[in-house]
Amino acid sequence: MTSTFQIPPLAELRRRQSAKWHTFPEDILALTVAEMDFPLAEPVAAALHDAIRRSDTGYAAPTGDLADAVADFADRTWGWRLDPAGVHTVADVGIGIVETLRRIVAPGDAVVISPPVYEPFSWWVREVGAHLVQVPLTETPRAEDDYPGPRLDLDALEQAFAEGARAYLLCSPHNPLGLVHPREDLIALAELADRYGVFVLADEIHAPLVLAGAEFVPFLSVSDDARRWGFSFLSASKGWNLAGLKATVIVTADRAPRRYVDRLSPHCLYRTGHLGVIATVAALNEGDPWLAEVLDILDRNRVLLAELLEKHLPVAQCIPAQASFLAWIDLRELGWGEDPAAHILATAKVALNAGHRYGSPGFARLNFGCAPETLTEAITRIAEYC
Repeated sequence: MTSTFQIPPLAELRRRQSAKWHTFPEDILALTVAEMDFPLAEPVAAALHDAIRRSDTGYAAPTGDLADAVADFADRTWGWRLDPAGVHTVADVGIGIVETLRRIVAPGDAVVISPPVYEPFSWWVREVGAHLVQVPLTETPRAEDDYPGPRLDLDALEQAFAEGARAYLLCSPHNPLGLVHPREDLIALAELADRYGVFVLADEIHAPLVLAGAEFVPFLSVSDDARRWGFSFLSASKGWNLAGLKATVIVTADRAPRRYVDRLSPHCLYRTGHLGVIATVAALNEGDPWLAEVLDILDRNRVLLAELLEKHLPVAQCIPAQASFLAWIDLRELGWGEDPAAHILATAKVALNAGHRYGSPGFARLNFGCAPETLTEAITRIAEYC
């Protein structure tokens, strides 16, 4: 597939005021914050321009447009037929998870995460006064897997659940590895949740970005157990680069979890970005062609990254991501200490995310949602200092 849009040059990207481009000086090549360098999808840009022209910048309205758009996208993309009545709007996944946790856990209750995982997971658990329990992903894959990287450690999760955990934060696809959890693991997780009475809060905001060779399975779609104990958090924030517009949904598929979401303040809707809702509806309803182009670019970039590492940094280990635009790179053999990202920033002037913040010292997270020339420059810069 040939892209019909041009990735802006670095000089133009540096005019952006978002965190990725406003955090570092211009001589730093930033491959950090989980936002892509691509131009907005035309239907999204058009919807936002139309809203600005009509001065439509008030509060988000209680309409069914967003719920219907989420349901339609889930059906045609994943074959998941969800009930729009189970879709509730919040500003972002962090607020959604924290506010849900406030209603299902008490201070001191155990909440489980599986590092290496998105850094704010641990913050959110502590924010509600819960006790953080870490059950890392398996160090080695099971023999029958095609995917060569870590997986959920179901045996260790069962032990944590049996010891009294109240909730589990599932990252699906799993940031920072780009791991797409197989259906059988999600079914087993749901069975454990039902056996021990553990709520599963599934952060699925990277789901639109599953790459060729993998298949995303929504957690709530796998079984009645999953629906009884699960919450799904979905957004266009990653797939269409809309994180700053603040619109996410919580999806429930059973009366038991829905009663907790129903207790959210009605003002959650008004805290959502009105422009975010407008942009998300446009993305989900009209943004499939743009998303297909992005997936093609990301697929080619993950291949390019593997080739660049093999050529310039062969001791670095990186399992190709199955989803999204984030690469998880093991740099321990280079001897750059627990925080190789700090060494790379100081010497190569390339900004990566520090792996120890996700639970793995010696690793770094790299954002390859960029032009191939940018990716090539980053790896060749880093290689000069190995």
